[in-house]
Amino acid sequence: MRRLKIDSDIKPVSEFRARAANLIERIRSTRRPLVLTQRGRSAAIIIAVEEYEDLLEEVETLRDIRTAEEQIDDVKSISNRAAKSRLRRRVRD
Repeated sequence: MRRLKIDSDIKPVSEFRARAANLIERIRSTRRPLVLTQRGRSAAIIIAVEEYEDLLEEVETLRDIRTAEEQIDDVKSISNRAAKSRLRRRVRD
């Protein structure tokens, strides 16, 4: 995801309502999020679907890494040799 440009990527909800199609197209083309404000305060962030999917994939990867680190810390991991041996047994059976 590209960095937010404060001078152009923050819009009031009223402007978004009036120019939704144009602003959504800009979000898609620039790959930058759009921050919507309501009564002068941030209210929501709109991002392109592709950016959202990328974020979900990254979060999943990070969770997997954290789980692996926890398993290593808890000595629930096995050596590469043992993993290969287990896989070979499963394939044979």
